[in-house]
Amino acid sequence: MGKKERIERAVESYKNGYNCAQAIACTYADMFGIDEKTAFRMSEGLGLGMGAMEDCGAVTAMALVVGMKLSDGNTSAPETKKICYKKSAELIEEFTKKNKTIICRDLKGVDTGTPIRSCAGCVEDVAVIIEEKLIAED
Repeated sequence: MGKKERIERAVESYKNGYNCAQAIACTYADMFGIDEKTAFRMSEGLGLGMGAMEDCGAVTAMALVVGMKLSDGNTSAPETKKICYKKSAELIEEFTKKNKTIICRDLKGVDTGTPIRSCAGCVEDVAVIIEEKLIAED
């Protein structure tokens, strides 16, 4: 599946009932040997800004994808935490440059009545960032 197809899959998954985090996690899970049902279950609580309209679920799932790709999986002596933290921060910064915030309630315009970005738009933005800044590095 190519870049364009993955981005479209993420948006379609969201439109078909996945929450924003599930749309991202499930779109990329197969690339890292994780089945879709497991990704769906582990990311469910991240939707709607972790259920509390805080950090955007799509952005939070982006950090999960960073771990799926970059973690060494060494449970006794992990050596990749700093790499994952740095890459997560870089990707979050890209999202923030585009949307001014990662806070769900601000993105949705809950307090202002003026949305910054739709949830489907956030999913699309995150998928583009993953494709361009994480996957394209291979």
